[in-house]
Amino acid sequence: MSANLREPGGDAASRVRRQILNLGEAARQAARRMAAAEPGEKNAALFAIAEALIEQRDTILAANAKDVREARGRLDEAAVERLELNASRIERMAEGLRQVAALADPIGSLTDLNFRPSGIQVGRMRVPLGVIGIVYESRPNVTADAAALCLKSGNAAILRGGSESAHSNQAIAACISRGLRDAGLPHDAVQVVETTDREAVAAMLAMPEYIDVIVPRGGKGLIEFVADNAKMPVIKHLDGVCHVYIDASADRDKAIAIAVNAKTQRFGTCNTMETLLVAESVAESILEPLAHDLQQAGVTLRGCAATRRLLGPEVQPATDEDWAAEYLAPTLALRIVPDMEAAIDHIERWGSHHTDAIVTENVTRARTFIRAVDSASVMVNASTRFADGFEYGLGAEIGISTDKLHARGPVGLEGLTSQKYVVFGDGHVR
Repeated sequence: MSANLREPGGDAASRVRRQILNLGEAARQAARRMAAAEPGEKNAALFAIAEALIEQRDTILAANAKDVREARGRLDEAAVERLELNASRIERMAEGLRQVAALADPIGSLTDLNFRPSGIQVGRMRVPLGVIGIVYESRPNVTADAAALCLKSGNAAILRGGSESAHSNQAIAACISRGLRDAGLPHDAVQVVETTDREAVAAMLAMPEYIDVIVPRGGKGLIEFVADNAKMPVIKHLDGVCHVYIDASADRDKAIAIAVNAKTQRFGTCNTMETLLVAESVAESILEPLAHDLQQAGVTLRGCAATRRLLGPEVQPATDEDWAAEYLAPTLALRIVPDMEAAIDHIERWGSHHTDAIVTENVTRARTFIRAVDSASVMVNASTRFADGFEYGLGAEIGISTDKLHARGPVGLEGLTSQKYVVFGDGHVR
């Protein structure tokens, strides 16, 4: 998939930088072809990649087994679980490619066409970003998901997975290369970095002439490093400190079901609830059964003084560190607040602008909450776990952005595009 360095000599870091530069040059050339690719060509590539993944399932599983063997004892069990593939997960990767192929192609669409007094017609056209660099950890399925979204949106991509999934990523990369060739598209449209040397990431971040935007997916340390060092725009989120606020007018059963799901449906994701806020007028009727259900699911509770007075000493004291924590674990912070305004103040101070929800039967409060809470996703009477590209109808997603410019929230096809103005005339002069 990737270009091989042919220049002898030099230290290891220089060789890695040269290799990444070669990838960048090839990607820039491929991006021109991808920008002009027809929807049928791109879809044919996606279907061909999906077919190759199924046909090469045994090869991919053998490569993944090697990654898993090397990871055991070096990574925790949760990380190993994210790394591990099986036949079902490979089928889901293939299905994800087919789903992206079925999505409407955004490239070339014209919007906002209007005639101006001068007689010219002005509109905007959806166009690719160009070359997208993606740096990610652990999950090898990201290789297929990222390739699918970048291809469908007319971009070229340079993918740098973690060293722990190197064998899996290369096996998947071979399927991507085959699918591109079968569809008549340049195989350099998706390049997976072969080297596991960390210098590769630094080199990618220093190539704004070849990489138009960088997307980090992984732990906070990786994302901070990319955000601090990239010389090109970054689509990112650092933390997923997500809240559910149970309002005074909330339906009791609905509130308990939403809060339990938001925390326990999956612990280690960025859209999992980390802090529960409860209006003091309903705390006594809701918190005790809710705490029981959470503890039955293995969740450790940390609460404010009012929460501990209500639930007892089995709830650990919460500190400021807990209000700011992204646990990614079966731990939850609980706080009783006077009203919705206090809940919004808490979210503004301690939240990460990712996903926050209110449970209420009061339409006016719901509207106030969604206007006042400055997060990428704001929900009414729904679990934060819905903050996901597939659930939003975007197909796969490249990640979730908490930035305010360009892309915000789950980043699907449209998030990997931009717009340019187009003007139609008939000999018009000014």
